[in-house]
Amino acid sequence: MSNALVHMTAHARRELSKVIVGQQAPLDLLLLTIVCGGHALIEGVPGIAKTLAVRTLARLLQVRFQRVQCTPDLMPGDIVGGNIFNMATSQFVLHQGPVFTDLLLVDEINRMPPRTQAALLEAMEERQVTIDGRTQPLSPAFATFATQNPVEFEGTYPLPEAELDRFLVKVRVEYPQASDEETLLKRCHEGFDARNLDALQIEPLPAAALDEARRDVAAVRVEAPMFTYIAAVARRTRDWPALTLGASPRAAINLMQMAKATAAMDGRDYLLPDDVKAAAPAVLRHRLVLKPEANLEGLTSDQVLLDVLAAVEVPA
Repeated sequence: MSNALVHMTAHARRELSKVIVGQQAPLDLLLLTIVCGGHALIEGVPGIAKTLAVRTLARLLQVRFQRVQCTPDLMPGDIVGGNIFNMATSQFVLHQGPVFTDLLLVDEINRMPPRTQAALLEAMEERQVTIDGRTQPLSPAFATFATQNPVEFEGTYPLPEAELDRFLVKVRVEYPQASDEETLLKRCHEGFDARNLDALQIEPLPAAALDEARRDVAAVRVEAPMFTYIAAVARRTRDWPALTLGASPRAAINLMQMAKATAAMDGRDYLLPDDVKAAAPAVLRHRLVLKPEANLEGLTSDQVLLDVLAAVEVPA
């Protein structure tokens, strides 16, 4: 095993720390999402650097980056683009929307109306969009990182389960630790400006680093008992008393993929049950639907997942 992902992670942590103070676990998850070729839903209150983290990650990886600010009147054409008539040539010319990029940041995705969500869903699942009946391919590296505010519900549209299931992970970004917040204040006092990333001299990853990291993940061995274990975790959520909806087969595949990436990031070429347990909250929390009575009791999907993992026999 080349340990390319280990080196990539160390490099990313060093460079991201020039911009983001703390938040290592969420940043690691975002990096692994890119390595796995998936999409991420990022949840956190305003002002904790969700957008800044994605912008910095795009610069670190040297990929094309676009941002969309969602509003209740956002139309599909605002995302995918459309054909515009050129008076000089008397022909329609395709005007590409922000979805034609490598890394798309969708800010406050739950403010996007359902019709526009459907257009984004095609882009996320098929890596293509349909404009005036014609299919337009997107970048093979296309990834959507969407943010949402967990406490603001006015003027929002809940994401349907089909769309949530397309996100590889749901990353929760919490308030920084006290020491991290003090460091942030000192940096800002000394002239740190998050809007000027050029001044921070972020050293990008080598061009081949991402492909090498993906080969490391693909090389992680999964023994037969681990297939049984991952399937058992997914299946157990489907008949869990507190849940109306459990994990789909896609969720089980995503869980295996993220667990393999976790193992590779740890420098191993074999999968352990602990890798599955570490990956499970981020991969499964947004796919589980709690029963009304579980909500009334104050249960969360993360708490239910802990109970599910405890109930599934771990292979020797």
